[in-house]
Amino acid sequence: MTDPHDPKDLALIRKMGSDRELLAAFKRAYDLSTRYRYTYNWTWLGRPVIQFPQDLMAIQEIIWRTKPAVVVETGIAHGGSLVFSASILALLGGDREAIGVDIDIRTHNRVAIESHPMADRITMFEGSSVDGAMADRVRERVAGRPAMVILDSNHTADHVAQELALYAPLVQAGHYLIVLDTSIEHADPASLGDRPWRAGNSPMTAVEGFLRSDNRFVVDEEYDTKLLLSEAPRGYLRAERNPGA
Repeated sequence: MTDPHDPKDLALIRKMGSDRELLAAFKRAYDLSTRYRYTYNWTWLGRPVIQFPQDLMAIQEIIWRTKPAVVVETGIAHGGSLVFSASILALLGGDREAIGVDIDIRTHNRVAIESHPMADRITMFEGSSVDGAMADRVRERVAGRPAMVILDSNHTADHVAQELALYAPLVQAGHYLIVLDTSIEHADPASLGDRPWRAGNSPMTAVEGFLRSDNRFVVDEEYDTKLLLSEAPRGYLRAERNPGA
């Protein structure tokens, strides 16, 4: 895996990450954007992708840099993220695929995904991502290949903690486990409505507990610093060792 950054670039990124005025401006932009469902404004190759464009840029950079054979995603929704991952994997070539798990794959979304040009690189499983049998199906499909895992389904701390326990073992040294929506921890409570997740019961709550119990992973400083506007602060986790090592 090569690092495209000159050390001077990384130094500037770190300096940017310590600019309190800049960070406050992006936090304000994040809170204001939620009023307008900003993340719902985008598509990837024709499918809605509910993400900040900055996170998509970071994910493609990581896929291209680390070259996983498989990207496993929990949460499918309209399929835009699966199509996104599959398209970057297709550019890498070889026998690579994106695997998606969702408790409820709506018929119109399934039809659209299965008729998409990227469909031959996509495998979908319907069922709860925290069901042990489902995790076994995913593990059997991955079959030991180098994998990236992206968690983006139910955002309560308990659910994400269960996903971390089940899917982190798929990630080998040098590859990434990305937990989206950790930003909920610092979001304006008014933007969350009556959903159960919020500060203290969020993906970040789960990530912090996970990092205390599993020292295989570290928060990637580069991505945590340079993104600024992101759904996943402290959510870009890099495996430093193989499972069991």
